[in-house]
Order: sequence, then C-alpha cells, then structure tokens
Amino acid sequence: MQPQQTLWSFKPQTKGKHLVLKSYLDAWLPILGTWSGRIIFIDGFAGPGKYSKGEDGSPIIALRAFCEHKARGIIKAEVGFIFIEKEKDRAEYLERVVEEWKPKLPESCWVRVVQGKFDETMTEVLNRIDEQAKQLAPAFIMIDPFGVSDTPMTVIERIMKNPSSEVYITFMYESINRFKTTPEFARHLDELFGCNNWRDGMELSGQEETKDFFYGLYERQIRNAGAQYVVHFDLYEDNRLIYGIFFGTRNLTGCDRMKQAIWKVAPFGDFAFHGTRSRQLMLGLDTPDFEPLKEALSREFRGKKWVSIKDITDFVSSDRTDYHSSHIKRGALVPMENDGQIKVNERTRKKKRTYPEGTMIRFL
Repeated sequence: MQPQQTLWSFKPQTKGKHLVLKSYLDAWLPILGTWSGRIIFIDGFAGPGKYSKGEDGSPIIALRAFCEHKARGIIKAEVGFIFIEKEKDRAEYLERVVEEWKPKLPESCWVRVVQGKFDETMTEVLNRIDEQAKQLAPAFIMIDPFGVSDTPMTVIERIMKNPSSEVYITFMYESINRFKTTPEFARHLDELFGCNNWRDGMELSGQEETKDFFYGLYERQIRNAGAQYVVHFDLYEDNRLIYGIFFGTRNLTGCDRMKQAIWKVAPFGDFAFHGTRSRQLMLGLDTPDFEPLKEALSREFRGKKWVSIKDITDFVSSDRTDYHSSHIKRGALVPMENDGQIKVNERTRKKKRTYPEGTMIRFL
C-alpha cells in the first residue's frame, strides 16, 4: 500500500533491493561509461529521495554511486539521471534533495526530476525517440512500484526494443495474491502481464504452486517483451516471501553482473535472498552451497565428448543458473576434478586444477 505522507519510515526489507542496486551500478557505470557516449539511469517510482529519518532513497543511492565511484575518472560518457515521481509533494521534495547534489556532479552529468506516472512518462520519452528514428541510449530502468498498477508490460516491451536497455523490477506477489479476485483489479493485472493468462492461476489452491505460476508467467512475458536473459531472485523474511526481483537484459555480461550484485548481499537481520533455479538456495553466505551448481553442470554437459571452459562460463553466467562466473572454478570444477567427476584434456592447460582459456573438459 502506498504511503500517504511525503516521507515515510524506511522498512528493513527495502535494504535488500537498494544494496543490489548499488552493487550493480558500481559495475554498470564504468563498463557502459567507457564505451558509450551517453548512458541513462531512470527511476520510475523515485519517491522523495529520502526516508523519514534521513536514509537515502534509490535516486540518491544512484547519484552517490556515480559521484563516489572509485573509477569515476574513466567514465567519459554523458551520464543522465531521470527520476519519475507521480505525487507532486514528493517530486518537489526530491527536487530540493537533488539540488544539494548538483555541485558535486561534473558538467557531463545531468539530472531531471519529472512529476508524472511512470507509464505515461516513459511512453512520452519513447514516443519522442520513435519520432526522431533513434534508439534510447544505454539505460538502466528501475521499476519499484507500490503494488502492481502503472507498470504495463507494453511499456517494458517498448523499453526492451532498445538493445542496450535493462529493466530492474520489484514484483510484489502479495499484492497480486491479495487482490486477484477483486473485479476492478483485473485491468491492472491484464496490463501488468500484458495478457489475460493470469486468470489460469485463479483456481490454483497451493500457495507455492500459485506463486510459481504467477512468477513463471511474468518471467515469460519479460522474455516475450525482448529480454534475452531474465534473472529472478526472491527476498524472504525467515520463511515468508517479501518480494521478487526480475532483471531483464539482452547482454550476457549484464546478466552475470546482476547475479554477482545479488550474491554480494549477505543475509541481514531475518532477511535473505534465495535463488529460484535451485530451490531453497540461500545467497550471500560465507560458505555457499555449490552442490546445485555441480549438479546443473553435470545435467547440461554430461555425455558430450569435450566442453570448452567458455561454454561452461556462458552457461553459468546465463539465467539458467543462480550462480555467476566467479563461482565456476573454486566452487565447482576444482571439487569435481578432485572427486573424479570431470576429466580435463591436459594438453589444453599447463597446471593442474587450473582452467585457463581454451581448457577442454569432459563431464563423467
């Protein structure tokens, strides 16, 4: 439910998505900022920029990530920030907060606060781009609504038509589960999913089965909208699902970097991120469970004569596993080699238990 006041208290579960945002921007800014002439961060539900006790909201987290980045000197691109906020009082408050940051920004950086609804504002931006026969600059678009309204799949589809655009979406399953039988809510769900197939989940009775149905449908629709990779993780408070995060991209490196960003978020308080490709996998632990990764590699590659380390890396980096590329060697290949589960073509490497470029491996 959306707060009524201009500022509201910071909820513990908000920390998770903010930590992931900061971690991903730390990687995204220098990568895109060194080869692209212009990059844009868009916060579609920006809020006032601060919480009631002074905690940073997502717009300020993004500005701080850029201003204080240790590699800011190599970011040569024009960097733009667009903060969209529907409520007039919050947009005005955000304007004042942003003004305090402008002296810290280089001339190549600009910030725009737009009062308006996310769907309408993004549609106007995309219409102007279409009229000019151009593409949206590489953009990271954060969509973190209260509930499920104003986030139609048609807008996400138009965003994903731009090859270098990525979407970072908070999916509030509880809102769907609570209001799915409310007649006036049906229109919002039609727009959210971009279809009426969600009605097929109305008759499901099991809580886990129902959640899997709605999450699976949403993931498929993001793919249908143009995302080649969809990363999905869930935040839990003990055994209670709080929200899901969906990240859509066309870029394999972006997919891998987002997974790295999520794994960096250690469990905090009673909250922890869980994987969705490997059931009950808790992320961010000092001693992660790599058994699901080893099992996934065996399923994917067993029976093939030789597999290159590149093919293994591409598989793990993709959205087909909850793991990322840094997990491959120490987490999976070394213990699998020790246990005799893989055989390495020794002519493709110089040193035992190393897997340099060109290494060929057989899964036994």
